[in-house]
Order: sequence, then C-alpha cells, then structure tokens
Amino acid sequence: MSDDTNEKDALSFEASTDRLTAIVEQLEEGELPLEAALRLFEEGIGVARGAQARLDAAEKRVEELLGVDDRGEARTRPFES
Repeated sequence: MSDDTNEKDALSFEASTDRLTAIVEQLEEGELPLEAALRLFEEGIGVARGAQARLDAAEKRVEELLGVDDRGEARTRPFES
C-alpha cells in the first residue's frame, strides 16, 4: 500500500468527515485544473471508503452488543477488531 492509503486508513471517522467536507468545498469552487480536481476527487473516494469501513465496523459491533440468544439473554463474546 502507498503512504497515501495508509494515511487515509489512519484517519478517524471525524477526521474523515472533516477532510471530505474540505474536498467538496474545493471541488465546488470550480477553480481547480482538471488533473488537480481528479486527484482531489480520487482522494475523496479513498477517504469516503475508509469512513464507510469504520461505519460498517461500528454497526457490526452494535449488532453484537444488542444481540440476544433464544432465552432472551444478551449474547456476549470478545470483540474482534
């Protein structure tokens, strides 16, 4: 993986949304040359995918925490990250 990919993976969900907001604002200005806009768009896609992966993992964890067994008791098991 490239350093850029590692940096995107290291962003917290909140940092990802902040970066995506900044990217959208830059793209909406319409002042960037085509190649720069494409690079920024590509970065945004990577950041969005990382944020989605974090959301998916959080959803899975919540589902595990809220799960109940056949007797109505909470199902618990160690969380695997």
